[in-house]
Amino acid sequence: MKRSGIPDVRDGLTRLERAVLLCLHDLQEKENNRSVPTILLWGELIDRGYDISQDELNTMLKHLTGKGL
Repeated sequence: MKRSGIPDVRDGLTRLERAVLLCLHDLQEKENNRSVPTILLWGELIDRGYDISQDELNTMLKHLTGKGL
């Protein structure tokens, strides 16, 4: 059973939220800790096999940064 939308009790993040943060971290390391364009992050997620739309990613990033509250 796939549970990617259920928050984990350890940190409250879903599997997809955790993947977004991991991809973002990896890309920032490649860019010497500089900002990464959202489209590059989305492309990396797609390359890694995650099924997420650009709108879903933008909504998730707003939630994770607290700017969507």
